[in-house]
Amino acid sequence: MTVMNNITELAKTLVKIKDSKKAEDFLRAILTPGELEQVSQRLQIFKSLIAKVPQRKIAEDLGVSVGTITHGSRELQYGWGKYIVSLLK
Repeated sequence: MTVMNNITELAKTLVKIKDSKKAEDFLRAILTPGELEQVSQRLQIFKSLIAKVPQRKIAEDLGVSVGTITHGSRELQYGWGKYIVSLLK
């Protein structure tokens, strides 16, 4: 199975979960605590960028590098991140 097939399967599985508690349980079951922290931080980065919070403030608040935030900013402008804007507004 290719990486894209794996991502597609994961996405299809997530879409099947209609309850936020079950989704949280699923994420806790398949991700390590560190991975779960990273993924949830990425979501907060996107939310902060959409809210126009300065990158240095986001870095300070979340304890992440400006480079990580810059990556998120580029994703919002040019990549896959543009698809989540409507979900987070």
